[in-house]
Amino acid sequence: MKTARVGSDDRVGFTHLDARGRAVMVDVTGKAVTVRRAITSGRVVGITDAPRVIANQIEILTEARMAGLGAAKATSTLVPLCHPLPLEAIAIDFLVEPHVIEVRATAETIGQTGVEMEALCACAVAALSVLGRVRENDPDASIEALGLLEKRGGRSGLWRRGEQ
Repeated sequence: MKTARVGSDDRVGFTHLDARGRAVMVDVTGKAVTVRRAITSGRVVGITDAPRVIANQIEILTEARMAGLGAAKATSTLVPLCHPLPLEAIAIDFLVEPHVIEVRATAETIGQTGVEMEALCACAVAALSVLGRVRENDPDASIEALGLLEKRGGRSGLWRRGEQ
């Protein structure tokens, strides 16, 4: 099994580990304050007739949006080593297709660290909320493809999935 050496000079992408391999919160005191934005998506799949479900129970999406907003605001208490951030904006949108409900979450802040985890938490919990409501009729429904689509701000500038 190949192992990666982790040290202060030779990190292999593990910013949350110190030179001795211990978990640490990243020090952002030297980072520039910029507008940070992240867009994520996830899909609730395996729904027999998603448009009918939503038409008959429109509050499903309202509940899911509220759950996602709360999750974004609680990210630093849910995910170890996340900085507590003042979120300037959070948006959660849904695309309802015949057998799929896609969830998109966007989070923004003005600060020294990104909001990827906040957007991911919002998206994941909104999708979980939808899943909880549709599983009664569709027990095989599941969540897939949760991931980061785009992030902006900071030293790395703009990043989009698939554009590496």
